[in-house]
Amino acid sequence: MDTDDLSVEAYKAILIEAESFNHDLTLQFGLLSYSCENENEFVKKSIDLINEMMNLEIEEIDDIFFGNPPEIYEFQLALKRILKNIDRLEKIPLEKRTYD
Repeated sequence: MDTDDLSVEAYKAILIEAESFNHDLTLQFGLLSYSCENENEFVKKSIDLINEMMNLEIEEIDDIFFGNPPEIYEFQLALKRILKNIDRLEKIPLEKRTYD
């Protein structure tokens, strides 16, 4: 699926939040979307990706940010914000979400 297929709520919760931190983080979620069939799968895989990223070594974080890594603490805070957004998103039934 493409990120354009996401609901406005999911797009804001994950992609806009990631973009507000760093464009390179947004790219990770954008790439993830292409391996998903639907929004539910994207959300689940996003949670898995975040959990994986929370445990990365500095060298691996460096790769995500193309040699210009953020402070680990700030990176983890951004990931936690996305997780909180996902928690709120999951409380919205699919039929009540909006699409462009």
